[in-house]
Amino acid sequence: MDRIADILVIVNPLVRDQPALAKAAALARGTGAAIELLICNTTSSREAHLEGALPAISNALLRDNLDLLLEEMADPLRDDGVDVTTHIVSGDPLHEIVISWMRNSPADLVVKDTHHHSLAKRAFTTNTDWHLIRDCPVPLLLTKPNVWAAPPVIMAAVDPGHPRDPVASLDHRVLDAAVCVAKCFATRAHVMHVYYPSTIAMVAAGGMPALVGVSSEDFAAEHLLRRSEIKELTDAYQIPDANLHLAAGVAAEYLPRMAAECCADIVVMGAISRSDVKRALIGSTAERALEAMPCDVLVVKSPDFSRAPPF
Repeated sequence: MDRIADILVIVNPLVRDQPALAKAAALARGTGAAIELLICNTTSSREAHLEGALPAISNALLRDNLDLLLEEMADPLRDDGVDVTTHIVSGDPLHEIVISWMRNSPADLVVKDTHHHSLAKRAFTTNTDWHLIRDCPVPLLLTKPNVWAAPPVIMAAVDPGHPRDPVASLDHRVLDAAVCVAKCFATRAHVMHVYYPSTIAMVAAGGMPALVGVSSEDFAAEHLLRRSEIKELTDAYQIPDANLHLAAGVAAEYLPRMAAECCADIVVMGAISRSDVKRALIGSTAERALEAMPCDVLVVKSPDFSRAPPF
């Protein structure tokens, strides 16, 4: 993603606050991108209306009322000079409506509000966000209620040397996206990498306790090696040394911690299609880290993700 020209925002008709819209608007102002506002009139949203769960702004899920809702959201953006179009589609489930819509949409970024999901929902793939992570053909920004700093802190999570990405193509896509978003706000991206020390891995594989025979010099040497790999990867992106963050540990635990320590507003992560029979997974580390992230997450796909066989 080297530029953002059109942003598709998935509007939730059941809530008044729309963090996704506010953040898409900030990106549009920084890039000149157009915005598409899309409401999906699903069975669950209609049932919520019948149960009285809609906010006052959406008095009924009738076409006219949804049109009014969208226009109320679009008018302030248009007053700011943003090109906004509005759309309403009906059907089920939500993720299939969005994917179908995108076949004819010019969007190069999708923005959607999200929230914490239970392990059961994640395990049984019933959650819309996880379906979109796996099937959305363009980068997907999942937003939370957090307000971005001015300027926002953008962090790219990279993994040089990943066995399924031998030429670092996914890392470069992640960096391209992070730098692109950072430029929208005239700031520099940060890069973070968490690695499990190979010295520990080798000792453990030999059947010995993990810390036996591992010296501080070994740890220091590997840290320097990892840092040199990150430098080699990021030099072309003009990332300052002060914006490179490395840690030894378990990635699923340390990536969210590092994002919190750096006050990240957006973490850019890569999604990998793991195998023909496990396309439902984007990688256990990525899934666990994404769930624990204290900020918004921009998911970028590996080049071969779309070529993986369907479920």
